[in-house]
Amino acid sequence: MKIYLDGEFYDRESAKISVFDHGLLYGDGVFEGIRAYNGRVFRLREHVTRLFNSAKAILLAIPLTMEEIEEVVLATCRQNNLRDAYIRLVVTRGVGDLGLNPNKCGRPTIFCIATGITIYPDEVYEKGLKLVTAATQRVPQNSLSSAVKSLNYLNQILVRLEGNLAGADELIVLNHEGYVAECSADNIFVWRAGRLITPSISAGALGGITRQTVIQLAPEVGVTVSEENLTRYDLWTADEIFLTGTAVEVVPARELDGRVIGSGKMGPLTRKFIEAYRRLTRSTGAAIFA
Repeated sequence: MKIYLDGEFYDRESAKISVFDHGLLYGDGVFEGIRAYNGRVFRLREHVTRLFNSAKAILLAIPLTMEEIEEVVLATCRQNNLRDAYIRLVVTRGVGDLGLNPNKCGRPTIFCIATGITIYPDEVYEKGLKLVTAATQRVPQNSLSSAVKSLNYLNQILVRLEGNLAGADELIVLNHEGYVAECSADNIFVWRAGRLITPSISAGALGGITRQTVIQLAPEVGVTVSEENLTRYDLWTADEIFLTGTAVEVVPARELDGRVIGSGKMGPLTRKFIEAYRRLTRSTGAAIFA
């Protein structure tokens, strides 16, 4: 495996960052998880745009242009001869001292990892996920905007720990008002009474690239998507629930908090979205081997 780090490619064992890097010390940085399919990187410009927007929001100046960052991603795939991959692109504040002040850091650290990925076995996409509602709430928007995809994932990790203890595949996360924000690592869509609804960004949902793609695919599938506040009751009484994310793509849920969702297996609308999403990801994107 070859890993990009600040302008060079290193073997996995040789790719190292300083223990004084503020990405490690304080989670001070931003990242993107990206997928490649059939020799193309899906939605590369959208991911890089979000990376730059996240960096701007925390006053982190990325020392490369958007085009140069895109080439970093493509070159990392080429170095590893990957046509299908999960890519992790990271920009940290860089090396500083043990104090908190970001102004003490020099040049940001940039690294990119490309590897294979398997999140859930194939049968999960037919049977669906077991969900539970987490007691840990989403960090309020006035503390940290959910639009910033930062390296500090302790909120999500605490949620994931609850899931491990409960034997759940994923967790529903509520905001401080009790409305559904998202899951620990995915966005959520609810099909209920003939309407497809997803939580709004203002409720605490990340503006997911897969989420946006599903919204764009909705007319092809024959529905429209509304962004509204959702309660646990709305989810408990849903006809279908599916989750979206770069890693998992589109995956159904079969139960939530002990309540069976719909028929208890993948519903017809979810299947249509899975098929439409897979057609799109396998046929579009930035070419790795131009």
